Amino acid sequence: MSNYLKPAGKAIFKDSYTTKMNELLVEPDGSKSQYGIIGAPLSKPSISHSGAAFAPGAIRQAMGSYSTFSKEISHDFQGETMIDFGDVDMNPTDILDSQDRIYQATKSVLGQEEAEQLIVLGGDHSVSFPSIKAHHEKYGTIGVIQFDAHHDLRNLDDGGPTNGTPFRRSIENGVLKGEHIVQIGIRDFTNAKGYDDYAEQQDVTVYTMEDVMTNKINEIIQQALQKLENKVDLIYLSVDMDVLDQAFAPGCPAIGPGGMDSYSLMKAVETAAKHYKVQAMDIVEIDPTIDFRNMTSRVAAHVIFSYWKGKVLGK
Repeated sequence: MSNYLKPAGKAIFKDSYTTKMNELLVEPDGSKSQYGIIGAPLSKPSISHSGAAFAPGAIRQAMGSYSTFSKEISHDFQGETMIDFGDVDMNPTDILDSQDRIYQATKSVLGQEEAEQLIVLGGDHSVSFPSIKAHHEKYGTIGVIQFDAHHDLRNLDDGGPTNGTPFRRSIENGVLKGEHIVQIGIRDFTNAKGYDDYAEQQDVTVYTMEDVMTNKINEIIQQALQKLENKVDLIYLSVDMDVLDQAFAPGCPAIGPGGMDSYSLMKAVETAAKHYKVQAMDIVEIDPTIDFRNMTSRVAAHVIFSYWKGKVLGK
């Protein structure tokens, strides 16, 4: 057989000096790693049409476009690994069962303690509730720093457990306290007054895009960390990619103008990850079927890298 023939999908250029980020993903084998990922490919609870179920694979693929070397911090991640626990098998017709499967799978992975910190790849934002619930049961009191254009505090009577309800469900089910939620990037003309009122009633801390634009993002993150650090056992980052302006995230189902730029989001995650209590993250709301040149998934990949960078800098 010709030496030029390679297994399907493997006939790609390989630079002997370069390792790609997706090469750090390894299957679980009982050994331990600082990081793990789990895919939660659920998008049927989305209020608007969404193909976010395809995002975990798209983000993994996007990781393969980047090297393991960070020039900014002079650190090569080449020798590190991230355990890829795979994707949760969804129920094709039952949303509540699918969300419970995410909870059960996340709980199982956390219980194995193979990975010290877990990154959940959505899926729509409804996956945050079961993931945070599993972290709450494992670690205790959870604080959340939520990057989002929306409050995601919708009532459950009108539509059930949709991608607009994860933090309302968390509060109503005793998984989170409102005072332990910090929302960053909430956008104008994107939320109903009733949910702004609810956020205020529950003592949710809200930073609008006006706040983000008039203050340094690093200062906002420091304020959020200071608010949470002495009140919670673990801080969880929830990154809804529609916090970004539509120019940076064309693959989000709920695109809109006036959002954050990608560099600011990456730096915000990096800054937050330096804190020792930041130990988990989810990335949600990417629809690869409407994305342009995989732009949004590529930003999501960089959000993962930014989390890693922060952990290196925080040591």
